[in-house]
Amino acid sequence: MNSSRQPNILVRLWLGFWRSVTALRIGVFNVLFLIVLALIIGVLLRGGEQLIVESDTTLIVDPRGFLVEEYTGTPIERALNEALGEEVGETRLRDILSALDRAAQDDRITQVLLSTDDLIGVSPGVMLELQEAFAEFRNSGKPVIAYGGFMGQGQYFLASLADEVWLDSDGLVLLTGYGLYRQYFAEGLERLAVDANLIRVGEYKSAMEPFIRSDMSEEAREASTFLLGDLWQRYVEMTARNRGLPVAVMAELTEQLPRQLEQANGDGARAALEAGLVDRLVSRPELRAEMAQRGAPDDNGSYRNIGFMSYLAASQPQMRAPEGQVGVIVAQGAITEGVQPPGTIGADSTSRLIRQALHDDDIKAVVLRVDSGGGSAFASEIIRRELMALREAGKPVVVSFGNVAASGGYWIAMGADEIWAYPSTITGSIGIFGFFPTFQDTLAKIGVYSDGVGTTPLSDAMRPDREMSDAMERLLQSFIEHGYREFIGLVAEHRRMSVEEVDAVAQGRVWSGAQAQERGLVDKLGTLDDAIGSAARMASLGEDYRFTYVEPKLEPWQQFLTQMGARAILAAGFEASHPLLDLLPADFRSGLLADLTQVFNSTQGGRPGVMAHCLCEAPR
Repeated sequence: MNSSRQPNILVRLWLGFWRSVTALRIGVFNVLFLIVLALIIGVLLRGGEQLIVESDTTLIVDPRGFLVEEYTGTPIERALNEALGEEVGETRLRDILSALDRAAQDDRITQVLLSTDDLIGVSPGVMLELQEAFAEFRNSGKPVIAYGGFMGQGQYFLASLADEVWLDSDGLVLLTGYGLYRQYFAEGLERLAVDANLIRVGEYKSAMEPFIRSDMSEEAREASTFLLGDLWQRYVEMTARNRGLPVAVMAELTEQLPRQLEQANGDGARAALEAGLVDRLVSRPELRAEMAQRGAPDDNGSYRNIGFMSYLAASQPQMRAPEGQVGVIVAQGAITEGVQPPGTIGADSTSRLIRQALHDDDIKAVVLRVDSGGGSAFASEIIRRELMALREAGKPVVVSFGNVAASGGYWIAMGADEIWAYPSTITGSIGIFGFFPTFQDTLAKIGVYSDGVGTTPLSDAMRPDREMSDAMERLLQSFIEHGYREFIGLVAEHRRMSVEEVDAVAQGRVWSGAQAQERGLVDKLGTLDDAIGSAARMASLGEDYRFTYVEPKLEPWQQFLTQMGARAILAAGFEASHPLLDLLPADFRSGLLADLTQVFNSTQGGRPGVMAHCLCEAPR
């Protein structure tokens, strides 16, 4: 008989936990070592040879992924992705605009090739920005050629900005129109026995509607139809004008694509050519030969060219002697509490940038560039108050709306001297909601129950394993209604409107920038450059001013190390804590988790998610 005994359960649990920690520590340090090694090798392979722009060079503008105001993540994260050969799915709008501005004055650049193949989409808002930038470049007399294979409506709009649009011989132009479609979770959550406790104010506040319905409400359908109709009409008008087509003809082309393709026997390229959507059909070898003939051949049988990002690194901007500067602060992504990396608006991190601009004597005015559907109402108010403090200190504050500036994205803008938007910005959504799901019935399905005692009716109020009490529901309803009154009261104060006037255009309804201006929610329509110019005039900077982006002073490697660990733990914990979600279809589950993540990431300290968020994004 074996007399040895196994250690008790606590000892075994501790040993297992310690082995896991040791394995995790070793794994993390191994990953960091490989990353640093890859960076060193990348630097050595690239070498230090300076890039020289030769004469008769073609500038290639080939945006990748989505057009954004700022990259998501820290500089080191992006460098690591590049070193490890991972694609960067984002292109900063400002980089395209800067490259075009410099190239217009650069005699070495003779033409531009606009490649659309790696672009995922263009949101309606930034179309005005791109249109003005390409129009300014073409005024220099240098031609712009657009080329691509498959062109959706985002890629095609970008191509329409060129002098000529060339389509691959096997290509296709597909203009499907704008749509806002969401998955509705009510029946699925009912099957999982999840209680979706939603408290909202606003007849049109449909952000979390999918959690309590299986279809779109009539209010949401009405508001979305009105918004999308305006955005699509503007798309058709701008694209028609770019292509020199009557608007009625362009509208008919977008509605008759199936018939046109049938008439071309399924040849999408020929159908696009016959419809006047493109000017020529060319293969890639033909493209290279034509560009070499128009510009200059290179030593590899192609044409002399440089990518726009390399061009920015190799060229120097023409500097003007400044009398003062306008500081531009980017607020992109969901609004959350705490310190957040670029691509997310953190109450503390964004407020820190505002204070940085406040204490910089060279910055005489500030433009807040907003591209956000909102988030935490509490965090939004913190940022608004920081902007008010900046304004009260004597520095003019102008807000420029990007693709989306809705709900909390509108809230943070209210403290500005002036609000600018694109005609196609998605804005408004003035309303808030509270959301706190409970899983007591879900747990009961596997025989897990919760019981106990407390000292007050609210002792169990914030437990996701217990049904929300009537007392907590009344508390939240009162709190949300107060938040809505505060929201519309602030809008009324800053926009010089009555509360009744604001309430009539609020109720959570979303508007385009042009519609918002008609209703007094926006001051002017224009580009970021227009907003910067207005801020400069408010600060009496004259015509000879510069603008600079206000960016974090925190060392990038510190941000990277902190965020990398936090994200890995959060992702692992979130997935592991919801095994029952594996019962759902993949698309349903991903949509559900995306919305829940927006809610949970916007609050801290175990509070219910009190949100000023439209959970919307610009159609592409």
